[in-house]
Amino acid sequence: MSIIDAVFMNNASNFQNKFHLISLGCPRNLVDSEVMLGLLRQAGYECTPFLSDADFVIINTCSFLQASRNEGYDTIHEIFKSKKKNAKVIISGCMVQHCKEELVQRFPGIHYFVGSGDVDQILRAFESGSRGESISSAKSFLECGEIPRTISTPQHYAYLKIAEGCRKRCAFCIIPSIKGPLRSKSIDQVIREFKALLDRGVFEIILIAQDLGDFGKDRGQKGELSALLREIMKEPRDFWLRLLYLYPDEIDDELIQTIKSDARICPYLDMPIQHIDDEILHSMRRKTSRAQITGIIQKLRNEIPDISIRTSLIVGFPGETEKHFQELVNFVKQQKLEQVGIFKFSPEKDSAASVMQGQVAEDEKQRRQEVLAKAQMKVVNANNRAFIGKRLSAIIDGVHPESNLLLAARHGGQCPDIDGQIIINDAAQKIEQGRLYTVEITDVAGYDLIGRICKKK
Repeated sequence: MSIIDAVFMNNASNFQNKFHLISLGCPRNLVDSEVMLGLLRQAGYECTPFLSDADFVIINTCSFLQASRNEGYDTIHEIFKSKKKNAKVIISGCMVQHCKEELVQRFPGIHYFVGSGDVDQILRAFESGSRGESISSAKSFLECGEIPRTISTPQHYAYLKIAEGCRKRCAFCIIPSIKGPLRSKSIDQVIREFKALLDRGVFEIILIAQDLGDFGKDRGQKGELSALLREIMKEPRDFWLRLLYLYPDEIDDELIQTIKSDARICPYLDMPIQHIDDEILHSMRRKTSRAQITGIIQKLRNEIPDISIRTSLIVGFPGETEKHFQELVNFVKQQKLEQVGIFKFSPEKDSAASVMQGQVAEDEKQRRQEVLAKAQMKVVNANNRAFIGKRLSAIIDGVHPESNLLLAARHGGQCPDIDGQIIINDAAQKIEQGRLYTVEITDVAGYDLIGRICKKK
């Protein structure tokens, strides 16, 4: 759960209506939440981090997996238990399109529904004196700069959504039915938003889409991601650019050379592969084979030696035998990827995989997840220990959430919110959040590194 603590408006005392916004799901959802936040603040509403003060409560939901929907239901339940008596609850996001009837049955007190493609209608929800909805046929929202957006992340990093929807048809996934077909922004529009973020003092900009590699293909264009990156690199200012969600079938030599060509592009790729056995990959309707995946990894390692690769893997897909699973375990041990997210297969209604033969029992999925996580933890420990004694350029995120005596930082191979970080025992020093420092790694702590600051960059 991500609760957005926005900065109060200077003239907020002139208005009585306060709202509390909760954003669930991925960074793409967070960008939509930031658009709603910006629209409401522009209209004079005041954001409060305290639920007890709120006249309106917005929950921007995610419906990707049953676990996501369960989180949404639990969150809404807690809101109705804890909100002040007359506060109005507004539900937005893809749960509205995907399971609105169940939401109505479970929570008849919901004031208004805003569809996942209708983020810009949030003011209508606030101003409506009666219960209602703004739900169009649009399944996703792609803000194009003309609508205000309030960044909710720390000021030094922000997400930039360059596309929505998906053109792939993986057997386990319902994103195309939830978010609709692929829609990409123009290169010019992305560049305008990119420069606007730099103008606001953002240093690290994280490009996001369901699959960055499909950028522009809805317009019949190929190689558009490389073209976009080359255009971004014409900007003379200093920054970090990070790429999230780039499928292996979209990584070609041109893209690798483009990433390699400028040190401002972080040596980092989030490359979902889901499995490594050819039979399972075929059943999943993935477009890559084991040989292609391992070949891409090897090429990335050769061309960008300091690259950090993150991936996601699914255990318990229908038909996955112990032999298939052991192949996955061996892959994790051999490839030594820096970050791996491990998920149990979720038989989502309307997905092709939900009705496949050979469904794996839940307790067996759990066992496989634990075995694979244990194997990956050994890899992480070995990878992290190799950093001891090295000096890295790292950005200071701020005070560590567990202690104000510690600082949290990240090097270029660590993405905010999802990866490990560098723990620094230097909180007493005058150290600026959002600035780069040279950090020497002295030890490891699980997924995290421990370091000390040597000098400011």
